[in-house]
Amino acid sequence: MPLSSLRRRAAPRLASCGLLAGLALLPHPTLAAGDNDEAINIRVYHAAHHSVVNITNVVIDYDLFFTPYSSESTGSGIILDPNGHILTNHHVVDQAAKLEVTLDDGSKWPATVVGSDSSTDLVVIHIKANPGRLHPIQLGSSAGLQVGQKVLAIGNPFGLEQTMTTGIISSIRRYLKINDIEMEHVIQTDAAINPGNSGGPLLDSSGRMIGVTTAIFTPSGGNVGIGFAVPVDTVKWVAASLIARGYVAYAWLGLEMQTLIPEYAAALKLPVKSGVLVGRLAQRGPAERAGIRGGTLPVIAGNTRLLIGGDVIVAADGLPITSSDDLNRFLRTKRPGESAVMTIVRDSARRDIHVTLGERPRR
Repeated sequence: MPLSSLRRRAAPRLASCGLLAGLALLPHPTLAAGDNDEAINIRVYHAAHHSVVNITNVVIDYDLFFTPYSSESTGSGIILDPNGHILTNHHVVDQAAKLEVTLDDGSKWPATVVGSDSSTDLVVIHIKANPGRLHPIQLGSSAGLQVGQKVLAIGNPFGLEQTMTTGIISSIRRYLKINDIEMEHVIQTDAAINPGNSGGPLLDSSGRMIGVTTAIFTPSGGNVGIGFAVPVDTVKWVAASLIARGYVAYAWLGLEMQTLIPEYAAALKLPVKSGVLVGRLAQRGPAERAGIRGGTLPVIAGNTRLLIGGDVIVAADGLPITSSDDLNRFLRTKRPGESAVMTIVRDSARRDIHVTLGERPRR
């Protein structure tokens, strides 16, 4: 039975039993103007929940007899502007045959994908709704966030719309990789995040969005107090790029790379103990045009196949590079067309090479 039906039937039964006779109904308590915890929760919810939408993803699958059938999943989304752009997670809309957005007022709108970026698990979709129905979220900043800071999440866990949970920032992860998702300064929180919360906002105590909930760590499928959110400073430039061009342009060196560990360095009699071995170069790519040398001689070191004879990158713009992850993280701070200084070791000598970064080919 719908909950609305239960509520309609409950009041007459209570009145007929006389349970309310002679009782004065107490008014709702008035909250103090101060920032006590309850007042913060209520204020943030009222300020932000109109900006949170429910997203239904209809996917066409096939059974064992190759008969098509449709299945639905739901997630959350965030209204970015009065033009109908809505932000959510890439995995919420992945492989969608049909997308439908339900606004806070209950109206339903078909949606189309504007652009998607699987690396940050973000996507922008669009609906053709009247601007008067749309309430854009207020964006904050993820710079300067502190562990222990109060946060609030609004979403649609398990299809239960407009649900708010609270918690704190448990950690600011310098780097997080989950499958194909790679992000910097990821927000970890103990606020309850469950299936359906994905794509909803993580808010500070002023009601400003500081992140987008994206994943949970769970051995059981339910919330265990370890959730992650994409920081809003990343969200801003990714969303702007998706709206402008439909994809995110990442900086690219145009080379294959492999982490050099001390054991390999010693076995190969290299003059450095760590860094990035340069393998094959993309023809006429940024690295080749700048004069970086690639490897030419394949060897086996332990169980690893290496391509040696090329340069070893040991720093980028003066920052130490000890692994391919270090170099990839550095490149994510740059944009195509920007320059970078790669410090390389060649023939036992260090030298700086100036590289104009290109745009990473789209997959």
